[in-house]
Amino acid sequence: MKRGKKGAKDPGVIVLTTIVCAILLMVIGFPLYGLLSSAFAPKGLEVLARMVTDPVNHRIIGNTMLLGLVVGVTGTLVGFLFAYAQVKVKFRGKRALHLLAMIPIVAPPFAVATAVITLFGRNGAVTNGIFGWQADIYGLPGLTLVLSLSFFPVAYMNIRGMLESLDPSLDEAAAGLGASKLRVFFTVTIPMLVPGLAGSFLLLFVESIADLANPLVLGGDYTVLASRAYLAVTGEFNMQAGAAYSLTLMLPALLVFLVQRYWVSRKSVVSITGKPAGATEQISAPSIRIPVLVLVGFLAALIVSIYVTVLAGGFVKVPGVNNEFTLAHYQFVLAGLGSKAMIDTTILALIAAPIAGLLGMLIGWLVVRKLKRASGLIDFVGMLGLAIPGTVLGIGYLITYNKPVNIFGLQVFPALAGGSAILAGAVAIVMVYVARSLPSGQRAAVSALQQIHPAIEEASTSLGADSATTFRKVTLPLIQSALLTGLTFAFARSMTTLSPIIFLTTPGIKIMTSQILAEVDSGRFGNAFAYCTVLIGIVLIVILILNVIIRKVVFRGQSHRR
Repeated sequence: MKRGKKGAKDPGVIVLTTIVCAILLMVIGFPLYGLLSSAFAPKGLEVLARMVTDPVNHRIIGNTMLLGLVVGVTGTLVGFLFAYAQVKVKFRGKRALHLLAMIPIVAPPFAVATAVITLFGRNGAVTNGIFGWQADIYGLPGLTLVLSLSFFPVAYMNIRGMLESLDPSLDEAAAGLGASKLRVFFTVTIPMLVPGLAGSFLLLFVESIADLANPLVLGGDYTVLASRAYLAVTGEFNMQAGAAYSLTLMLPALLVFLVQRYWVSRKSVVSITGKPAGATEQISAPSIRIPVLVLVGFLAALIVSIYVTVLAGGFVKVPGVNNEFTLAHYQFVLAGLGSKAMIDTTILALIAAPIAGLLGMLIGWLVVRKLKRASGLIDFVGMLGLAIPGTVLGIGYLITYNKPVNIFGLQVFPALAGGSAILAGAVAIVMVYVARSLPSGQRAAVSALQQIHPAIEEASTSLGADSATTFRKVTLPLIQSALLTGLTFAFARSMTTLSPIIFLTTPGIKIMTSQILAEVDSGRFGNAFAYCTVLIGIVLIVILILNVIIRKVVFRGQSHRR
């Protein structure tokens, strides 16, 4: 029986919806409005007009699209290889391979780029040190390598989930009709994975065109829209031009996001029918197993060498040049001038993570259970933190919150961003963290709630509990796994994000990712590697603590089995 959503006239729901709308307006709505206003100001319109007429801008747009396409294809292939080996191929060490594939999620964005320069650059330890080559990895080739290895976990997780849910009886039926393993792969497995492959490609396309850190480190003369917008703001001090470049960057990202959200998600393939299904047969045939494992082994060795370089690079004087042991880099990060960045970043991420996690749960609950007409709009606005490139969001914040916000002549907020802002701009940084981290928790909450029958919450309401009490005492314990996912991702994302933060750091607030970029720019790779290692360590420790707190303290004895 189809149940309608109830709660539109519930005072508790109205209050919670108002609070959610106000927060979304602050963290996404106002910055976007400020960006659009600046982009359509006279200087911004000049830049937008040159986007059509200037060959230089044509090349920048072409570079951006080409980078997105190449990384989208390459990253999806790498993710597919790892997922296929993990689910389908018989071999030992699957847990280690899974952990290896997850490392880029908790690593800062340019840890890979810096390590790749150290290993494979003009004076790289491998290219020049071993083979005597003067390799040039700057530009599109280097960016493709680094971005593919940084973002492929998105494709890996997506495709792995689909492979695990495929009904093995389909393979058995094809094999029973005489099809070879290779024919089954191309005629059964791949067609069933098309939605996952397409969705992964689109997500990687958005991530790669939105990335700012790696083009700054490895781009060379290969300029993309994100780095051009950064140059307009920080080099030319032309905020309206930066807004215009950001708008140009936002349009394809938003378009691809909409395609991924509304088109690919409808192209579902039903593979779980409720009928008994056998276990997935592990492939042991050498004709498939050996090529797949050779490719995955090569990629795994490359990833291991990169992160070993990050770890070891912090203990040598000049990585790749003077490999004498030193603790100076860690002294700088842990007890010297760099320690402020470590403390500031951790505190701000710890403030943002619970806000983003709980807000994601609340939006998911309102969208799935309570709201009817406005549910699609609130769900879409909440997801914009994922769709809008970080560079765009950062410039939007800088334009909007570097002065007091007035509505109808009445000051609503003081300046929140910039050196003269309250708390040295820390409020704007927390807001950006919330906006960027919110979508993962929101999606996890929506998925979890769609699997829980609403009668459980209706029983609470019929016993006299209001909506807020039902959400706190019934819904949250039911979706504690989604809450943990949201908190974990929110903290990791806050600690590792750079694109929006680079516009908002001030002398009073130091952020680790911004400091790592400064160290890389200055050629102090040892300090950068020490920062990266400490940052990864903090993220892993806090994730472990969050797991213990959520499962053993907050929801102790409230686990639910469905």
